[in-house]
Amino acid sequence: MLKEFKEFAMRGNVMDMAIGIIIGAAFGKIVSSFVNDVLMPPIGMLMGGVNFHELFYTLSGEQAATLAAAKEAGAVTINYGSFIQTVIDFIIIAFVIFMVIRAMNNAKRKEEEAPKAPPAPPKQEVLLKEIRDLLKK
Repeated sequence: MLKEFKEFAMRGNVMDMAIGIIIGAAFGKIVSSFVNDVLMPPIGMLMGGVNFHELFYTLSGEQAATLAAAKEAGAVTINYGSFIQTVIDFIIIAFVIFMVIRAMNNAKRKEEEAPKAPPAPPKQEVLLKEIRDLLKK
């Protein structure tokens, strides 16, 4: 059983998948940082100084100035600002993956469309051409 597991784990597909997951997780962190630290502040500023981290609704009816204050008071909140940021993260990641797959598909199409070299003539034909050329001389 251990031998079978080792064979399974060392297959190329499993290793490729593991590498893809690791790179995908790192890419997700980069996109999250881009959305949280670069994209959302200007959008919030354009919307009148809104900080998306502070968009929340308190279910108990208590009003709090900030999300941290509401949580400290023990209020149950719906943090829809965080949800908005997560949706934007997803849209950016999905778009980037779409663009990468599109580029790969275009490269494959170009590869398939490239004209193939004509097949080499059979040996008999080559020999007959050589004989013909020698007879012409």
